[in-house]
Amino acid sequence: MVALPLALSVNGSAFEIKKKETINATALNLAVCADVSEHWAMGKKLLLKDIAKLAGVSEMTASRALRGAPDVSERTRVKVEQIAKDVGYVPNRIAGALASSKVNLVGVVVPSLNSSVFPEVLSGISSKLKDTPLKPVIGVTAYDLEEEEEVIREMLSWRPAGIVVAGLEHTPAARKMMANADCPVVEVMDVDGDPVRHCVGVSHLAAGRAMARTILEAGYRRIGFIGTKMPQDFRAEKRLTGFLEELEKAGVSLADQELYSGASSIENGHLLAKDVLARTPDLECLYFSSDVMSVGAYMYCVAAGISVPDQLALAGFNNLNLLRGLPIKLATTDAHRFAIGEAAADIILEDPDQVTLVQLEPEAIRGDSL
Repeated sequence: MVALPLALSVNGSAFEIKKKETINATALNLAVCADVSEHWAMGKKLLLKDIAKLAGVSEMTASRALRGAPDVSERTRVKVEQIAKDVGYVPNRIAGALASSKVNLVGVVVPSLNSSVFPEVLSGISSKLKDTPLKPVIGVTAYDLEEEEEVIREMLSWRPAGIVVAGLEHTPAARKMMANADCPVVEVMDVDGDPVRHCVGVSHLAAGRAMARTILEAGYRRIGFIGTKMPQDFRAEKRLTGFLEELEKAGVSLADQELYSGASSIENGHLLAKDVLARTPDLECLYFSSDVMSVGAYMYCVAAGISVPDQLALAGFNNLNLLRGLPIKLATTDAHRFAIGEAAADIILEDPDQVTLVQLEPEAIRGDSL
């Protein structure tokens, strides 16, 4: 597995460029969109000469502007960059005679590597690619859609053999780039939305509903929820939506909830469980957006002398290997992360003409904590 610090290439001065583009965006001729729509409708690939024509400059000037050459005026550079962004054009980083080639890299764009959630997807991808010339290269977005857009642009500029992107929510520019990419594009982890092309994942709405049914069937009614990276984590938001829908069908409302903007960690699970239980001590069950958080809550219960599940039931999401080392098996949902990675890699290798949707069923696991 090859890991490149792509995030470093889209910070610093690039941020200043982004701000200037935003300021000047309203000055651009919106008729560009109609011209580009006609271009797409004809099934043609966007080329540098198309961007040059739309910007009213020569192809050489457009090329220099996109490379940030110092001999191009600031106004021209911003105009060309904004047009390229608006229509989803990605410059080709492969020079000269290699311009029509591709490199043996598969771009994998994930929001985080802090837990084993996304590394397990990467393991599935790597297992399928290991006997091929293709190698994965990683980009991390920190749940920031603007950062994701920049990472996707950078990855596609190297003309990879394929690209895998976590989630279905992206900026309009990122969606255009993926739609125009001349390689297989696979969105993974989620199927609740509008994929750009190929898609492999589970329904997080269904996962939330299934865990709600599992908790209700176990007899719990005083239920709380603790989630992290809210609302940036769209998949956790969908699970909560499905969870609440199923509770409502049973005439049950959440007794308490904590939507934490920070990251999932054992420490945060410990601290947030302590805070919520201090606020609502009669809770019977806590549902977490991740297993890492539920493990932290379990550690708090052990330290505080709270019996699980006799005094408090716990449930998480992802069925992480981390759960295997605990004295009891915590309730969770298996989202089939390794299988998702394998299926995504298969699509990259096969490059099917037809759009592929692979939907796996999330499995609620009751364990010993419900």
